[in-house]
Amino acid sequence: MEITEQCVVALTWTLKDTLGEELDVLDEPVEFLVGGNDLLARIEEALQGHGVGATLSLHLEPEDAFGDFQDQLLFLEPRALFPAELEEGMTFEGSALPEGCNPDAPRNALYTVSEIYPEHVVLDGNHPLAGIAIRLHLKVCGVRQATEEEVGRGTTGTGFFRVQPQAPGSQTLH
Repeated sequence: MEITEQCVVALTWTLKDTLGEELDVLDEPVEFLVGGNDLLARIEEALQGHGVGATLSLHLEPEDAFGDFQDQLLFLEPRALFPAELEEGMTFEGSALPEGCNPDAPRNALYTVSEIYPEHVVLDGNHPLAGIAIRLHLKVCGVRQATEEEVGRGTTGTGFFRVQPQAPGSQTLH
């Protein structure tokens, strides 16, 4: 079966920056909906017409990947608004920011604690890979028709590099 819109692909990949530093590796195949919200548009385009066993190497500039870094998504917030056990790398959904945080901080963003000072905390609403050109080497391990439920939701539930709120020390990007 060839990859088309509204099908599910099982992929493995290695993601590197342009200097060759490994950013993420997915050794076990994970399913993604093509034509939904799971994959970046440029990746979906490259996958079209390929089948099981295909390998692709892509170079994605920031505008085709996770966008440019936006200084306006950095917020300096009072340290006292956050829990004592706060650590760098922790994430907060914008809708769950503590009362008293900057009202201009978009509530639909995901914020990462990038720095902690005695009196302030720096929250970064950029994707961790914003502003970075990436190289993605991927392999198609499976292709199948999407279910009506997957098409209706627009996802298999995985999402490409969907950054979820995570425990301190977890570096998972997928």
